[in-house]
Amino acid sequence: MKKLSMAMILGLIFAVTACVTINVYFPAAAAERAAEKFVGDVLGEPKDEGSLINPFEPPAHVVLMAAIGLVDFLVPDAQAQQVEIEINTPQINAIKARMAARQKQTLDPLFDAGAIGFTANGLVSIRDRSAVPLSERRNLESAVADENRDREAVYREIAVANGHPEWEKDIQEIFAKEWVQNARKGWYYQEPNGAWRQK
Repeated sequence: MKKLSMAMILGLIFAVTACVTINVYFPAAAAERAAEKFVGDVLGEPKDEGSLINPFEPPAHVVLMAAIGLVDFLVPDAQAQQVEIEINTPQINAIKARMAARQKQTLDPLFDAGAIGFTANGLVSIRDRSAVPLSERRNLESAVADENRDREAVYREIAVANGHPEWEKDIQEIFAKEWVQNARKGWYYQEPNGAWRQK
């Protein structure tokens, strides 16, 4: 009986510890919300979800609410400790403003022409130089280099602004998915294996 009680106590300690460590790890859901807002602001258009809806699956908000309810049931104080990702600092806003202006003035036509696409790691890459006239190829390379500098800077700034520089790669991965999700019809994106796909 004593051994059983000790095993139960150890199990309870392990369960409580597991619940407590939930908030130590990278807050992926909060990062997804932040990425969705940031990417939407830069691209200036809501994402095209028409091809992503499966009529046989429950809507995402239903699944999310069920998951939140389960977490609340299992860990009652999880809601109080929910983490938000800060993306509203002067540095981040300055980068976002540059990216939004570049997107509208330069990158939109390049995406539309198929000259560039989103990479699997949250950057932009030249996909087809021949999609732009020879006289504009230097500008193409410069625009892509400037965009990637800002993207890398913003991932770093978001991690630092939230007090966790070690989150930079996690934030970049979340943003990589969000850029593709928000890509307009006809734009290209790169799969993890390097293959280009058109949305």
